[in-house]
Amino acid sequence: MSDFDDDLDHLASELNLVAPQRTAEAPGTHRSIESWLRRLRELQGSDLLLVTGAPPLVRTQGRLVPTSELVLGNDDITAAIAPLVPSRLHDAYQHGAAIDLAFTVRGLGRFRMNYHRERGRAAAAIRALPLRIPKLADLHFTHEIGLLSTLPRGLVLIGGPTGSGKTTTLAALVAEINARDARHIVTVEDPIEYDHAHQRSVVEQIEIGVDAPDFPTALRSALRQAPDVIVVGEMRDPETMRIALAAAETGHLVFATVHATDVSAAVARIADGFQVERQNAVRQELAMALSAVLTQTLIATASGAVVPAAELLVMSYGARQHIRKNALQHLHQEITITRKAGSFSFEESLAKLVERGAIDRNEARLRAPHPDEFDSIKA
Repeated sequence: MSDFDDDLDHLASELNLVAPQRTAEAPGTHRSIESWLRRLRELQGSDLLLVTGAPPLVRTQGRLVPTSELVLGNDDITAAIAPLVPSRLHDAYQHGAAIDLAFTVRGLGRFRMNYHRERGRAAAAIRALPLRIPKLADLHFTHEIGLLSTLPRGLVLIGGPTGSGKTTTLAALVAEINARDARHIVTVEDPIEYDHAHQRSVVEQIEIGVDAPDFPTALRSALRQAPDVIVVGEMRDPETMRIALAAAETGHLVFATVHATDVSAAVARIADGFQVERQNAVRQELAMALSAVLTQTLIATASGAVVPAAELLVMSYGARQHIRKNALQHLHQEITITRKAGSFSFEESLAKLVERGAIDRNEARLRAPHPDEFDSIKA
């Protein structure tokens, strides 16, 4: 029996044991999508792409591989995908919106989907989520980030562009706390991508559109549920940011993701999300509430694997002062100053990848935000 079959057997057992699933059962799923998703798992691919005029394509090791000789038509895609779309999202799609959702097919695992239109025709991009919630060690960060799961309180920002693995990192950190500590964890997500079974912790997962109408409503409710840890799937609006900051200031450990490419941009993203007259006050609050900022991106190696390059700032007195004064350009310097506390720069992360043989030095230098600093790191 292959490792893949072992994983599926283990998964099928887990799916029958864990708490209520947002599940698309295989018997009710269009047989084409089920076969395409099975092929996605067999090829250990990352994504399934469904586009009119092309066959179903699996992205694996940086290549697009057809799953069959079938050339898809608009009706083929609609027939395969429509049964997976919950009724609450049908109207939005019919009125032209692209929609995001996650679903589970029993025996194949959990998937995240973006269902959209191109040239007026149905199209979908489906991401295969890991069969198990990964451990931090499985993510192959170049430096230790487990310290983020041990923080007693404060706001932890996890930044990166779309598709950079932020949600997976967040899930691994939650799993770390869940396995180690007796805490009450409340997550607010849109959609839920990883199902956390209760271990030492109790984990409540709130899905926007299913369990609450929006992030601010869900967060206000969460604060009345005596949580120790709050997880915000994405900081999208000022009200969500305001509540998350208040929660961090009042003693909760709050994790949140933001779209940002580096530590300075992640901090700026929060303050800039407010009206100009509020931004200075928000910086004061952020300086007090923030405990750490991690930003990451994914890099394809020569072997076709994908690994994260990252930077981490563990907050210090100096970093808080820079935030208060809106001198965010100096936060990079604070990474070097706080290295003993666990901080590391993107350049140091890239240098580690070169040392491991994952990427060559020229590519790493091209990706380095501060090439001169990268050159100063000994090979």
